[in-house]
Amino acid sequence: MEKIVIIGGVAAGATAAAKVRRLSADAQITILEAGADISFANCGLPYYIGGDIKSRSKLILQSPESFNDQYQTAVHIHTTATAIDRENKVVYTADSRTGEKKQFEYTKLILAQGGKPIAPPLPGADQAHVFQLWTLSDMDKINRYITDQKPKTAVVVGGGFIGLEMTEALVKRGMKVSVVEMMPHVMGIMEAEIAGFIQEELTSYGVDLYTSKAVSEIGGNNVKMKDGTTVDADMVLLSIGVRPTLKLAQEAGLAMGEAGGILVDSTLKTSDDAIFAAGDMIELEHRVLGKKVRIPLAGPANRQGRIAAENAMGKNHPYKGSIGTSIVRVFEAVAGITGISLKAARAEGIDADAIVIHKENHTSYYPGAELVAVQVVYDKATGVVLGGQTAGYDGADRRLDVLATAVAAKLTVSDLTDMDFAYSPPLGNANDAINMAAYVAENRISGFSPALTIPELDAYLEGKEALWIDVRDVFSFEKSHVEGAVNIPLEMLPSTLHQLPKNQLIFVYDATGKKGHQALRTLVGAGFTSVINVSGGFISLSNYRRAIEPKNFVLNLPAPEAKTLGEKEDAAKETVAKETVKKEIAAGPIVIDVRTEDEFAYGAYPGAVNIPLDELEDRVSELEDKDQKIVLYCATGARSAYGLQILKAYGYKNVENGGGLARMMASYRRSAS
Repeated sequence: MEKIVIIGGVAAGATAAAKVRRLSADAQITILEAGADISFANCGLPYYIGGDIKSRSKLILQSPESFNDQYQTAVHIHTTATAIDRENKVVYTADSRTGEKKQFEYTKLILAQGGKPIAPPLPGADQAHVFQLWTLSDMDKINRYITDQKPKTAVVVGGGFIGLEMTEALVKRGMKVSVVEMMPHVMGIMEAEIAGFIQEELTSYGVDLYTSKAVSEIGGNNVKMKDGTTVDADMVLLSIGVRPTLKLAQEAGLAMGEAGGILVDSTLKTSDDAIFAAGDMIELEHRVLGKKVRIPLAGPANRQGRIAAENAMGKNHPYKGSIGTSIVRVFEAVAGITGISLKAARAEGIDADAIVIHKENHTSYYPGAELVAVQVVYDKATGVVLGGQTAGYDGADRRLDVLATAVAAKLTVSDLTDMDFAYSPPLGNANDAINMAAYVAENRISGFSPALTIPELDAYLEGKEALWIDVRDVFSFEKSHVEGAVNIPLEMLPSTLHQLPKNQLIFVYDATGKKGHQALRTLVGAGFTSVINVSGGFISLSNYRRAIEPKNFVLNLPAPEAKTLGEKEDAAKETVAKETVKKEIAAGPIVIDVRTEDEFAYGAYPGAVNIPLDELEDRVSELEDKDQKIVLYCATGARSAYGLQILKAYGYKNVENGGGLARMMASYRRSAS
C-alpha cells in the first residue's frame, strides 16, 4: 500500500491528494498544511475585500473534515514540516499551536509548499496599518481594519496582479489610492502600450501612479520614497512579489535549479526518486524559450499537482511546461500576456518581430462594440507565434486564449489567417481581431507593409528626422497628435502627394493602424521610398505615452476622462432635443450631416445640421423649400449618397453629395482662406 504524504495544500497539494484518491482506493494519503486552511480560493481574496464576492464562505473550497469525507485523506492543519529523513522516508512535524511533534512515514512524498509574499526590510513595515495579502487570515485582517478604522487613503506598493486587484478593491471601499511601482510602468511583464491601457483606466478612477519610484520608509500615516516624495497613507498594502518556500527542501539536500526553484524532471520528480514537487516552489521549462524558469501561477500549479500525483503513483505523465499565460482585470479594463514579449525574444537571440492591431470585439454596427488590442510576437524566419498580448474592455480574454493555443501548438501567423472563429454580429466579426492581426503580421513579414511597434519606433528614431503624417480626421488631430505631424486625412492623401518629399523617412498613422496601411500603400505606389506604418496607430501611441515618456517623439495627451464606480460603458446618454433645419435656412446651402449623433458630436462641418440617415425620410418635412440647395455629407460619402437618393425621391432637385467629412473640411478651409 502506498503511503502518500503531501506537504502543502491549496492549489497543487489539494489537487494532488484528490488525484491520488481517484487513482487508488486504498492508498494512505496525508496532507500536512502549515496554515489554517487546506483549500481556499486565494485568487478570490481581493474581490471579497472589494465587495464583488459577498460571501466569505464561498472562498472556502474544502475543510479538513470535508476533504477527509470526500477523499479519505488525513488532513493536519497548523502542522509545519520541520525535516525530511530521506533515507528512512519520514517527515518530522511540529504543531504551530501546541508545539506537539509528530512524524509521518511515506513511500512517496509530494512537496507543494508554494511560496510566500516577499516582506521588504522597510522601516515601518511592521506597523499595524501595513498588510500583505496571501491567506484568508490576511484577508480578514485587512477587511476588519477597513471596517473598524475607516481609512481614507491607501498606498499599494507594487503594480503587479495582486497589487492592481487590491487597488480596485480599496477604491471600491472608498479610499483615495496611490500605487508605487519601481518599474517604468505597472504590469512590468507587459509591453508599455498594453500597460498604458491599464494605467489610463486606473487614472480615470482617480488612482495616483508613482512609477520608477521606490519606497524608503513607511510612516504612521504616509509613505516616503527614495526621491523624497511623500504620499498620504492611512493603510499600506505590500505586494512586491512571491518567494518560493524552499527551506525544507534545501535542508533535505534536494537539488535546486538556476532559476531559484526546486529542480524537477519532466515527471516533476526531484533529485530524490521518492519525492515529487509541484506549484510555486519548482522551476519548470518555458515552452517557448526551452529553458528553466519560475512561473508562480494558479493554473500551472493545479495541473502540476495532478501530474505529480499520477507519477508518484507509478504513471509516466510528462509535464510539458508552461507559457505563462496570465490576465488581469482592473475596473473594466482587461489585459493579458502569453508566451514571450518581443523584448524577451530578442534578448534570447531570437530574430523576432511583432505587430499590434485594434479592432472591434464584434461587428461595429451592433451596439456595444469595443476595440480590443491584439499584439502578436512571431519568429521572422518561420512565422511561428512566440507570444502575444491583448487589452480591451470586452473580448481581450477570448483573443488571449487563442494566442495561448497558437503558442503552445507552435502555429504560424499564416495558420491564424485561415482560422475559423465563431461569428455572429453580437459576438464577433467575419474577420476576427486574430485574423486581422495575422494579416498585418504577414504584411510585415513580406515587406508589403513595413511597420514598427511603438517601442521599436522610438528606438529607430534615434538620430533620425522623419515626417509624420496623421491621416485621421481634423477633429481627432486637433484633440491630440504627435508634435510636428501634418494632418492629411486619408481621402485627401492622393491629391496632396505632389506636396510631399519622396525620399524622406515618413511615418504614417491613423487611429488603429488600418488606414495607416492604406496610406502607406498609396505612398509606396506613388514612388515614395521610405514609408513606415505605425503599428496600432494613434491608440498604440497614446497608450505607450500613458506608460512611458518617449525619447524621440513628443505626444501631449489630455487627462483621461474621469470615471465613477457603477458607471457602465453602454449607459444611456441624456436625451438632447433634436435641432431642426428650419432655423438654419439662410441664403447659402443647407449642409446636412447624415452621420449618427455620436459621430456628429465628436466634430462636424461648421454650421451643419445633424439628421442621421435613418431619420432622413421622417424629417424631410423640415426642408420646406424644395429648390433650396442642399449638401449632404457623412464620414466617407457612402451614407450621404443614399441620402441624396432619398431626397431626390421626395422631389428635391438641387441636392449635392459633398462626400466625406475630410473633403468637406478641406473645402471649408479653402473658402475661409
